[in-house]
Amino acid sequence: MTEILFQNARLIDPEAGTDAPGSLLVSGGRIREAGQEIGVPEGVEVVDCGGHCLAPGIVDTGVKVCEPGERHKESYKSAGQAAAAGGVTTIVTRPDTLPATDTPESLEFVTRRAQADAPVNVLPMAALTKGREGREMTEIGFLLDAGAAAFTDCDHVVTNTKVFTRALTYARSCNALVIAHPQEPGLSSGAAATSGKFATLYGLPSVSPMAERMGLDRDIALLEMTGAAYHADQITTARALPALERAKNNGLNITAGTSIHHLTLNELDVAGYRTFFKVKPPLRSEEDRLAVVEAVRTGLIDIISSMHTPQDEESKRLPFEEAASGAVALETLLPAALRLYHSEQLTLPQLFRAMSLNPAKRLGLESGRLSAGAPADLVLFDADVPFVLDRFTLKSKSQNTPFDGQRMQGRVLATYLAGQEIYRKA
Repeated sequence: MTEILFQNARLIDPEAGTDAPGSLLVSGGRIREAGQEIGVPEGVEVVDCGGHCLAPGIVDTGVKVCEPGERHKESYKSAGQAAAAGGVTTIVTRPDTLPATDTPESLEFVTRRAQADAPVNVLPMAALTKGREGREMTEIGFLLDAGAAAFTDCDHVVTNTKVFTRALTYARSCNALVIAHPQEPGLSSGAAATSGKFATLYGLPSVSPMAERMGLDRDIALLEMTGAAYHADQITTARALPALERAKNNGLNITAGTSIHHLTLNELDVAGYRTFFKVKPPLRSEEDRLAVVEAVRTGLIDIISSMHTPQDEESKRLPFEEAASGAVALETLLPAALRLYHSEQLTLPQLFRAMSLNPAKRLGLESGRLSAGAPADLVLFDADVPFVLDRFTLKSKSQNTPFDGQRMQGRVLATYLAGQEIYRKA
């Protein structure tokens, strides 16, 4: 493979916590050297980065690709193209397909389809319980052998604590990661908004932020019992943060994530009953949003993900209460995250710590770094260029983004996988 030297770059290194000018030498699909002064070896291909940012490719956990069952919403080909255009080099896919990805055979289908169609790395997760119904755990050992990256029932909370405890215990014996959705399902059932004055004014069925804390408290208690490796997919409220901090301080094997929508939008964005802003859990208050941003800054919340959830027009063009939840975000993850950089709430190394380094570490991957020996999965982006997002230009089959028509700042210029260019902005 050709050696490549990225020159005149602004290197964003989340591991070192640095943002500095420099060069990066790639050889054999891996990073050979990074630093300010790198000589130009003979025969090397030189890429002039034009002073733009060069960072580790994003590792996006919690991506829904609708194969099998709903291919009209999103395929591995369209999701892979959207990921590459968004600077995402690894997608970790959810098992909430139709039917659920809960057997080695269904996981093998997903793996084959992803390898054939997607230009990025794809790590499929498997369901924790059969059919995501919370009654009987899946064959975790066989699914691990088949390549499952983690186990989750997505937004279906396993309400039977005995079943969940057994699954956590078995997962621990296999060194498997369990990803759960902290929520008290009785309180949150049918909710379309977060409880408060706004939800009351709009007449929307709502859920208290306390439901998230109650769900997290239960899961933490079961972690103390089982010692399993656990990741909370979305922490979105200030009330849940003290419990998360205590669990970490007590030495539990727990990490937490949040979605880009909960970091950059709040409940007031739903004004006018705009269903593209309907996500799960519902958008929170501005106070909650700021608390979660601070938790990302301090490292209490480890991971930022897109929670990419394609929905077709028919399922969104309904009354707000009846419309499907979710938004596409593979292509908008980075420009939306850059809002936090431009508002000086998070630095670029802090953003890429949460979007690249931490998810890679949690999944045991070598990527997410700019250190020597790491895979040359990279994103080159202009952090400052302004544009207005047009959802019809997105590469996803579904275009249900809440950022349609909004002014954004920052675009991906090129994406590299193992040193090979897989996307370049036209």
